[in-house]
Amino acid sequence: MTLPFLSRRHALAGLAATGLIAGCGRSAGSETLKVGSQKGGTKALMLSSGVLEGVGYSIEWAEFPAAQNLLEAVGSGAVDVGLAGDAPFQFAYQSGLPIKAISAQRSDPRPSEAVAIVVPGDSPVRTIADLKGKRIATTRGSIGYYLALRALHEAGLTPDAVHFIWLTPGDTRAAFASRTIDAWACWTPYSSTAIAEGARVVADGQNLIHGYVFEVANEQAIATKRTILADFLQREAKALDWATAHPAGYAKVLAAETGLPPDIALIMVRKNSRHAVPISPAVIEDQRIVLDTFGQAGEIKPARPLDQAFAVL
Repeated sequence: MTLPFLSRRHALAGLAATGLIAGCGRSAGSETLKVGSQKGGTKALMLSSGVLEGVGYSIEWAEFPAAQNLLEAVGSGAVDVGLAGDAPFQFAYQSGLPIKAISAQRSDPRPSEAVAIVVPGDSPVRTIADLKGKRIATTRGSIGYYLALRALHEAGLTPDAVHFIWLTPGDTRAAFASRTIDAWACWTPYSSTAIAEGARVVADGQNLIHGYVFEVANEQAIATKRTILADFLQREAKALDWATAHPAGYAKVLAAETGLPPDIALIMVRKNSRHAVPISPAVIEDQRIVLDTFGQAGEIKPARPLDQAFAVL
């Protein structure tokens, strides 16, 4: 089954629009690791923590508005590795992209408003059931879409009980402001910004999602850049611990990278604390819920073995 991912041409166009930004460790003859980062994601974390000091290879950053764009770029080889939530990763993996998860992180506690379905502050909608027949905007295959499917299921509703509108985060923000949609299934930094501007949460991820994110690499990069990928992952784990211990320092860089007001950036950091976890059989088995949710919605027909979606370096 072919899923609605971006074409390689669109992925490369996205890279051209955001630009590849040279990072640390530039030296003659050194290897280069091309790292994808979502807005307010890995790049801000790694730069704020200082863990890239002394890195022995070059890093090029490519920034993306959502996991779908990032994963398509990883699959095409335009970037080597990038961080994505478990739902978009499983959606992309089952589409046939040559990618594997090489490390795992988990929110602790599980994410609350970091992934949420929000409505305007004066909306009459108070529960998920109130959204029956209404328009929910999100990105197809995203963690926001996954949350919406889980929330509908918990409320005893099928996916066709609402009208899903597929938009990019930027377009959804505009539609939300103009009231052309009724709700927005989103994630940080978009959820943090919307809530700060008066949006109200009708469902969040605290009890509906596991809170996993994965560093996802192109299979060719795993084969040819294993050593520098492993080094990058070790540094990232240290950066996560640093961010938990120094939320204000992380938030300062995050605000500069994203344009978020400093107070919103700090809220985002505190509500989205993560730590590295091993890719264990239990972590892999938790992903079966993601596959079942998308499968029951008719979005994917799992054809690739779940355990083959992961590679330990």
